[in-house]
Amino acid sequence: MRFSLVSALIGAGLAAAAPTNNSDANAVMADLQKQAEAKLQSNAAPASAARGGSTCTLANAGIRRDWESLSKTERKDYIRAVKCLWKLPSVDPDFSAAQNHFDDYVAVHMNQTNIIHGTANFLTWHRYLIWLWEQKLRSQCGYKGYLPYWNWFKYQDDLNKSPVFDGSDTSLGGDGAYFAHNGSLVGAGHIWLPSGAGGGCVKSGPFVNFTINIGPVQPAMQGYTPVFTDVKHYNPRCQRRDLTMAASTSTFTASNLLNLTVGPASATVGTFQDELQGSYGTLRIHGAGHYSMGGDGSDVYTSLNDPAFYLHHAMLDRLYWIWQLLHPDEANTVNGTITFRDTPPSRVGTVDDLLDLGKLGPAIPIKSVFNTLGGTPLCYIYV
Repeated sequence: MRFSLVSALIGAGLAAAAPTNNSDANAVMADLQKQAEAKLQSNAAPASAARGGSTCTLANAGIRRDWESLSKTERKDYIRAVKCLWKLPSVDPDFSAAQNHFDDYVAVHMNQTNIIHGTANFLTWHRYLIWLWEQKLRSQCGYKGYLPYWNWFKYQDDLNKSPVFDGSDTSLGGDGAYFAHNGSLVGAGHIWLPSGAGGGCVKSGPFVNFTINIGPVQPAMQGYTPVFTDVKHYNPRCQRRDLTMAASTSTFTASNLLNLTVGPASATVGTFQDELQGSYGTLRIHGAGHYSMGGDGSDVYTSLNDPAFYLHHAMLDRLYWIWQLLHPDEANTVNGTITFRDTPPSRVGTVDDLLDLGKLGPAIPIKSVFNTLGGTPLCYIYV
C-alpha cells in the first residue's frame, strides 16, 4: 500500500494528528491530488466503458493546472483571452446593464444568486458556469489552454506574493489603492475581518482601467455602497480589491482541508458542501476565497466582476473533483433544496434538475456534470 501523509493522519486520528502550520496544508493538498489521480487511473477503463462510447478519455481530457505552474506565456494568453470577452457583445438583451460578454456572466450569476447558493445545485451549477467560461475563451477568444486554478493552500499568509495577485503583468492584478474603511462583515454579519491595505481601484496588473458595469449588490467591504438592483442597473466603475489575510490564514489550513476531504465533513455530499460553504454566521473555505479578495470579489451576487473569481471557483471545483474520486458512493448525489438554505421553503433538489445559465449555454441536468470525463459535455481533469 502506498504510504501517504493523508493515510498516516487518518490512521493516527485526524483531530490529534492534523498539522496546524499553514505550510503543511499545501503538502496535504498535494497528497490528496496523488490519491485522486490513483483512483482516476484505477477506474479509467470501467469509467470509459460506462460513458457509452464517449470520446473523452484520460489521454485527451483537458488539463486544468495551478496558475503558478503556467509559464508566463501561458498566463498572458489566458489574460489576453479574458480581455477579449470585454470586446464581445452581450448575448442577452434582457440584461441591459451588460455592456459586453464579460458582463453576461456577472448578470446570470447575480440573477440566480438565491437559487445557486446553499442549494442542491451549488457545486454543479458553478462547475457548469466555469466550464462555459473556459469554452468561450477557447472557442471565441483563441485561448489554447484550460481554466487554471488558484491554489488557496499556497501564499495564504501573504497573498501579495501569490502569482495570482502579485500585480505583475502575468497576474490577475494586485491590491487596490488605499481606501479607508472599517474592514468587512461576513458570515451574515456575525464575523468582522480587518481591512487590508487596499479597498480602492486595482492599481497594478493587466486589468487596470478595465470597466465593470453591474452591481455591487452586497459587498462585504464596509464603505463600498451597494447599488442594487437588478440586471438593468448600469453602474460603470473600476474593479476594487482589498487583499486581506485574515480569512485566508485562518481558513486555508490543513485541518480544514482534511476535514472536508477525508474527515467527518467528507461523509456525504450534504456534509461536504455544508462545511465548504459554512452554516449561518460562520466562515468556511468557499467564503474565505471571496473575502480574501475583498472589494468586488466579496460580493456574493456580483463577485464575478473580479477575474480571479474563475480561478477561485476552479479550485473549489478541484476540491469537489477530489472528493468525488475519494467518495465514489456519494459522487453522483445531491443534497438540499432549490432555494438558499431552504428560504423560502422549497422542494428537495434532484439529479434531474436543470442547470439553467440562460443564454450562456443550454440547460442540462445536474447528473450530466457529475463526471468530468463524461464527455456530455465535460472532458477535463485537474493536476
